[in-house]
Amino acid sequence: MRKPNRRVLPTIIGVSVATTLGANVTVLLVRGGPTAEPAPAAPARANYVAAAGTFDDLSPQAVAPLGERLEPHVLVAAPATLSPTLVRKVRAAKGVEGVEVVDAVQGQVAGERVGVLGVNPSTFRNYTPEPTAKSDALWRNIAGGDVAISFTMGNDGGVELGSQVPVGGQKVQQTMRVGAYATMGIPDVDAVISHEAAQKLGVPTGNAMLISIPKTEPKAFIKKLKKGLPKGSKAVPVTPELETPSAGSVPESNGEVMTAEQVRTVIKAAASRRGWPYVWGGESEAEGGYDCSGLMQYAFARAGITLPRVAADQARAGWVIPYDKAEPGDMLIWANDPTAPGYISHIALYIGEGKMIAAPRRGTVVQVQNVYTNNMKGAVRVNPQRSKQVAAQIAASIG
Repeated sequence: MRKPNRRVLPTIIGVSVATTLGANVTVLLVRGGPTAEPAPAAPARANYVAAAGTFDDLSPQAVAPLGERLEPHVLVAAPATLSPTLVRKVRAAKGVEGVEVVDAVQGQVAGERVGVLGVNPSTFRNYTPEPTAKSDALWRNIAGGDVAISFTMGNDGGVELGSQVPVGGQKVQQTMRVGAYATMGIPDVDAVISHEAAQKLGVPTGNAMLISIPKTEPKAFIKKLKKGLPKGSKAVPVTPELETPSAGSVPESNGEVMTAEQVRTVIKAAASRRGWPYVWGGESEAEGGYDCSGLMQYAFARAGITLPRVAADQARAGWVIPYDKAEPGDMLIWANDPTAPGYISHIALYIGEGKMIAAPRRGTVVQVQNVYTNNMKGAVRVNPQRSKQVAAQIAASIG
């Protein structure tokens, strides 16, 4: 039996994964992100922000038209319902342009433990990436009772559009249709259902909120915000910034980058996994294989370097530099998710001479590939100390 998918374990608020609520789901604090392993050429967006049929019995007013889009910068999640007083106070805070209250849990969808949001389709759509936000059919399907899953869960997790899947906790589940592939731009959230559907599953009501603060630095805002949050709550940036070296320089000593021996060890370890199947969320032979970030975590651990678990966080494990400056041992990163442009969704290990070791996507195996630059965002020169700090910060969200 496959062990629990640890790529989402750092998302737990509270004491442990075993802590259960009404539907035997655990409260979610969003961290990290899905680990897409796409083909070199990403398919057209319209193929993925797609509806598997529509609900004709819904009134035309069931979902409001797309309004002004707002980028979410901070996510707050709590073990129980956030008080109306707190929500009003945050809405009135300096620099806040919008607040969207949602139900946030970690549950099971199609047998996978993933982050699930219960939302108001009419208002939540304004906080999603443009391709997702614009799809009226998608939001009508969610309002009608469908589940929308992320591009990566559908494309690389093998959950088919239009299929019927169980959604809920270990004790309370309902069968729902997969009505769309659409990433919401919120790391580690792989499924969205309506608020009404979430309540039928017994999940917490309004225990999280997305906050848009376009002119305010998220870390400073979070520092002030934490003073007024209820016990057990967490607040994190939705998309932490990547670090780039000043003036294009990269430290070469003082322990800030890997040693030559560490580079050799990482490459040798990654190469030793060649032939193992791609498994979404996989990070060991015990799970039957690896996904892209699971392979990176395994290889770097052999050299004594602690990496966070998912591609978006691994991209923060050092300095992002141009690909033409990449050296063996650097990680290469891509933003390949067509429904969430710009989000780091794939990662591989550069071994020199235009080659890389990667776990590409569902249906493939760990292999040596030619580097492709479509949607590439650069290379990551790993800083072992910084990588350890990022991993520790994420792990700290467990409790």
